[in-house]
Amino acid sequence: MDIQGKFDDKFKSIVDCYENQFVLNLDIGSSLAITYHGEVVVDIWSGTRDKAQSLPWEEDTIVNVFSSTKNATSLSAYVLADRGQLDFKAPVAEYWPEFAQNGKENILVSHIMSHSSGLAGWDAPVAGNDLYDPDKVAALFETQEPWWEPGTALGYHAISVGNLMGEIIKRISGKTVGNFFKDEIAKPLDIDFHIGLEDKHHSRVAEIHQAVESNPEDLFELEEGSVMQKVMTNGIITAPDANTPEWRRAEIPAAGGHGNGRSIAESMALIANGGTYKGKRIFSEELIKFALEEQVRGNDLVLVEPLRWGIGFGLPIDNASWMGYLDEGACFWAGWGGSMSIADTNKKVSFGYTPCLMEEGAIGAERSQNLVRSLSDLISKL
Repeated sequence: MDIQGKFDDKFKSIVDCYENQFVLNLDIGSSLAITYHGEVVVDIWSGTRDKAQSLPWEEDTIVNVFSSTKNATSLSAYVLADRGQLDFKAPVAEYWPEFAQNGKENILVSHIMSHSSGLAGWDAPVAGNDLYDPDKVAALFETQEPWWEPGTALGYHAISVGNLMGEIIKRISGKTVGNFFKDEIAKPLDIDFHIGLEDKHHSRVAEIHQAVESNPEDLFELEEGSVMQKVMTNGIITAPDANTPEWRRAEIPAAGGHGNGRSIAESMALIANGGTYKGKRIFSEELIKFALEEQVRGNDLVLVEPLRWGIGFGLPIDNASWMGYLDEGACFWAGWGGSMSIADTNKKVSFGYTPCLMEEGAIGAERSQNLVRSLSDLISKL
């Protein structure tokens, strides 16, 4: 397999691991990048970017990263918090008065960002294309009751967290989350990540495809009336959705972002390097330390895995996925199908991986395990 790009020899072990995923037929086209102390030390790509496997993955190829989008939304909230415009421990209703109905008066911003607010999905019917109208789906939460007492349980807000945080960010800044991220992070740092992709970029987007066609609800046994069932069967998305112009244009702050390994690693470099990247301070190290304190831990009612959350990012925990390979001081999240975003604040390492071939599992499977195990081994030797 012909690996394109560049890498520091100190990081060759993960380049070898990346190459081996193609040998194992676990990857057919993707990009991977690592920063270390604010410098890009691995920036590689390989394979193809279309279903016919005829178009090469190129340096500027981008792809939909599904839930790795949440990281960009969280970073946008961090900017507002650092400026004193957003208090993670304030009630959501302080910024969104209409939200204070039906038992939601005391839901904190941190409850939403740690997936413990009780608003993991919608009671009202939501079609997939309703997600293209973020104002509409956010407004549905104003009259909804939480599904559990906020802060007492953990249930992955698969799509809802983006609409909830997107509305808060817009109420404070006057900008959609896509425009806020672009103006405050992507443009200043020259990061090629987009929430709401302009048509001029569509020709360089890799096609998402699955070895075995499935939808999120196919990943679990759904008990009627359970939180999992309500999340997985209302407002659902499918992999083919991501290949449509409508999806690419839409601002879906939890799942519609487009980027590559480089842009994810560079975004996460802000966390790894105390809020500063390319010599520009975007938010403070003190804010990061506060936001990465554990907010909630437990068996997730949607993903059926033990999880830990800080404010906006997952924290290391031993479970059946790859999260136990990471040490304290790391934070992360991943996207359906296998994209990954990781930052290690102790070793000042950030990592991004973006494939077009989706692997099974909501938060990754064999390929993800292989890459994160290799990354963890590498980090331990730095």
